[in-house]
Amino acid sequence: MFSCNQPAQSQYINHWGSTQGTYYQIEYESQDSVSYENEIIQLLQDFSASLSIYNPTSLISRINQNDTTAVVDNYFRTVFNKAVEVNKASDGYFDITIAPIVNLWGFGFTGNIPEISPKKIDSLLQYVGMDKIRIEGNRVVKDLPCVMLDMNAIAKGYSADVVADFLKSKGLHNYLVNIGGEIVAQGVNKNGEIWRTGIEKPIDGAAYGEAIEVLLHLKNRAIATSGNNRRFFEINGMKFAHTINVNTGYPVRHNLLSATIVADDCMTADAWATACLASGLGKSIQLLKRHPELEGLLIYSDKKGNFKMYATKGMKAIIIGRGKTSIILGVFSVLVIFGGILYIKASARGMRRLGKSGQNAQQPTSGLAQRRQ
Repeated sequence: MFSCNQPAQSQYINHWGSTQGTYYQIEYESQDSVSYENEIIQLLQDFSASLSIYNPTSLISRINQNDTTAVVDNYFRTVFNKAVEVNKASDGYFDITIAPIVNLWGFGFTGNIPEISPKKIDSLLQYVGMDKIRIEGNRVVKDLPCVMLDMNAIAKGYSADVVADFLKSKGLHNYLVNIGGEIVAQGVNKNGEIWRTGIEKPIDGAAYGEAIEVLLHLKNRAIATSGNNRRFFEINGMKFAHTINVNTGYPVRHNLLSATIVADDCMTADAWATACLASGLGKSIQLLKRHPELEGLLIYSDKKGNFKMYATKGMKAIIIGRGKTSIILGVFSVLVIFGGILYIKASARGMRRLGKSGQNAQQPTSGLAQRRQ
């Protein structure tokens, strides 16, 4: 017998799409089976209109172009203030004014083919430094017009927080937000288990998923990983990675291969993962000891070229497994396990879904088309 007063059944809902030059994967438990996909798409579009360096008409692009009519919004102000905070706390290793140097090396929003010379680098270093830019009222003030911002190393993490905060505002308790590998996890998955993430062994140019170095639980926290094994190029046999040393203007050259940070919010985790990768192994360990509110996992190579790992005490407590696997991972070395199904970015041409056996399944659809690169 059917009852009109029967409570609505909860359902885990999944959304896929593209944003800020990357992908997103979102899963949440809706008690009344209501989908929030349209609202999430609008949120991400509004966010991209503020902080995406891939959008030539975004607020940050207009600021980089010295548009005097550009007015700072809440998204920009929040990320800028966090960037200033992490810049100071990391002894300058995190710096969003690195944009002119990143563009010179061909890793930025201009997509230039690198034509590098010490003279060019020296000429651009004068525009790098958080002391050269500030917010006054609702305007960005630059000491020099050629100062430019690249918030890509922090904005994706903040966008994950924005979506997570929206889901929380709707009274949801179980959800996972993954934007380009920057992840916020709350509650449990549809099997009633704590969300799990994996960190890939950072092998240069390897296919996604050659190996998972670490599998860990993530409960009511955020995680971000930064690594140089995906974005780099070689000149005359020498590798140049996309992470730039703000002091020299050259890509970092040290034995730290990837840095994973767990924090209370994803914007913080994202910024600190970049700061650690830029600073190197020894400095990263010092920074993590100085900031006990962060948990970190650093993968590095020893003198013999073997992979080694350093993990803080809190990070060790959430590691649930190690070892090789052939499962494909997400961008920047992070995968997410959604209730037994592995959702990943399979290649630069799109995404697909794999079962536990690694067999291809049907590609899910979303409200936004996948970005073609």
